[in-house]
Amino acid sequence: MWIDLGYLGLFLASFLAATILPFSSEFVLSGLLAAGGDPVLSLATATLGNWLGGLTSFWIGWIGKFEWIEKYLRIPRDKLETWHRKVAGKEWWISLFCWLPGVGDIIAVILGLLKSNFWVSAIGMFVGKALRYVVWGLITLEVIERL
Repeated sequence: MWIDLGYLGLFLASFLAATILPFSSEFVLSGLLAAGGDPVLSLATATLGNWLGGLTSFWIGWIGKFEWIEKYLRIPRDKLETWHRKVAGKEWWISLFCWLPGVGDIIAVILGLLKSNFWVSAIGMFVGKALRYVVWGLITLEVIERL
C-alpha cells in the first residue's frame, strides 16, 4: 500500500516511523527503490519525513511537564534535573541516535522534555536520520543490482 503511494507513501511511512508508532520505513524505502524510484529523491523524502516525525516527538516532549513525569511515571524531579545536566552540551551527539529503532523516539521526547537546544538537536537528528537512510539505501541498491 505505501509503495503504491510512491514518494507520498514513503514520506508518510517515514514520518510515522519517527513517532511512537511501531513502524519500519526502511522496507518502504527498499520497495520504492526496487520499483525504480529515484535514489536521491527517495533518500531525501525518507529523511525529511523521518526528521519531521522526530521533531514532532521532540515537540511532544517540549510541551510536557516535569510534574506529569513525576506523577505518571514516578520519576523524581531531582533525577530529571540530573539528566538535564548530563544532557546539557551533548544534545547534538545524543540527537544523532534518534534514528535507533525503539529508543530513538524516546530520545527525541526526552530531548524536548529537557528543553534541549532546538537547533542543535534538530541538526543532529537530521544528520543521524540521513546517514541511516543513506546506508540502508546503498545496501538496498547493492542487493537489487546483484539480483
